[in-house]
Amino acid sequence: MKSNRQKIRKQQKKNRTRRSRVSKLKTVDSILQTVGDTPLVRLNRVVPKNGCELYGKLEARNPAGSVKDRIGASMIRAAEADGRLSKGMTIVEPTSGNTGISLAMAAAALGYCLVLTMPDSMSLERRQVMASYGAQIVLTPGELDMPGAIRKADEIKAADPARVFIPQQFANPANPEAHRQSTAREILAAVEGKLDAFITGVGTGGTITGVGSVLKQALPDILLIAVEPKRSPVISGGEAGLHGIQGIGAGFVPEVLDRELIDEVVQVEDEQAFHYARRLAREEGLLLGPSSGANVAASIQVAATLAPGARLLTVFCDTGFRYFSVDGFVGATESAQE
Repeated sequence: MKSNRQKIRKQQKKNRTRRSRVSKLKTVDSILQTVGDTPLVRLNRVVPKNGCELYGKLEARNPAGSVKDRIGASMIRAAEADGRLSKGMTIVEPTSGNTGISLAMAAAALGYCLVLTMPDSMSLERRQVMASYGAQIVLTPGELDMPGAIRKADEIKAADPARVFIPQQFANPANPEAHRQSTAREILAAVEGKLDAFITGVGTGGTITGVGSVLKQALPDILLIAVEPKRSPVISGGEAGLHGIQGIGAGFVPEVLDRELIDEVVQVEDEQAFHYARRLAREEGLLLGPSSGANVAASIQVAATLAPGARLLTVFCDTGFRYFSVDGFVGATESAQE
């Protein structure tokens, strides 16, 4: 009898524990409230050879699958707050893909019509995701890169200026501010004062500017490294060119980018970015896009210049599910140089 009572008490304790765990699950009023609080994932096999620790902030876990989820709703709400945007207006934005997807999610959740202009060289999957959220897509010639998409967005606004709002992610201060208020704070809480370098690609410049400004204040000795395509080295002062690392390398220096924060710029070849994206999937179980591959390639280069035991952090910008149609993204195991 006593044994049975003990079993019952033990089972009751287990049930209470289970209920306690379930009660910690939170409910939210909007999908937009699930943006952020992404983990830092340590790499265990795709690692520097000198014993440095390399982590990536897993932004692919955001609801629309990328780091740009942080700025989509932020730019809309900032515009609503200062009167530039109100219900009934149409949002128009030039995008290389991820910001467009994040804006499409936010626009759907907040009840806005959205038109996205983008180069036709961007992946088919990106267009399909945007359309699934209800966005209208206007394609521009790929050889014109982002400047062509920007011009098309300006043309659309000029035709009906009172009813069109362009967030202008490349020039919108709400872009880096979103990263100051969320991404940077999450990083500081996670690293607990130990971080030697932060490495990330430059698309709009919002991530490196927003995160970098906060990290430099909190950790004055930290290295802030920008990553750009070797075939379009505009941050380094070179000529804009066509490249295959979607999400970075817009072909011009973004207005929101604070170049004074940057300690070094690392250039990455397209093949390196794809190589490391494949390695991350096959050796770490992380299916990420080519810009994440570029970030890891650059991080390993930077790690080679640091002392063993240094801790580096990069950004795993987006999911790899939207790149299967891109030539070179999925391929056989290759012997590209690391």
